[in-house]
Amino acid sequence: MSTTSQKHRNFVAEPMGEKDVTELAGIGPVLGQKLSSKGFDKAYVVLGQYLVLKKNKELFLDWLKDTCGANIKQAGDCHQCLLDWCGEFL
Repeated sequence: MSTTSQKHRNFVAEPMGEKDVTELAGIGPVLGQKLSSKGFDKAYVVLGQYLVLKKNKELFLDWLKDTCGANIKQAGDCHQCLLDWCGEFL
């Protein structure tokens, strides 16, 4: 398994609550602003989209790239973050 960032570990370590979308691994201020402008302003809204896509990695990566222009690394980091969070809390 690849190593995860501190941001990833912090996100997965606790319930989601009202975390901002930029607290997701792979989502910085620029992508966060793009997501927010499309209504995905909170991490739980992105989680909802992830669940609607049935946790399918390819569909989620494509959605994130199309929605905010994330590159493959950013999208992959975000996917792994949500996958690990779901494993911990769902």
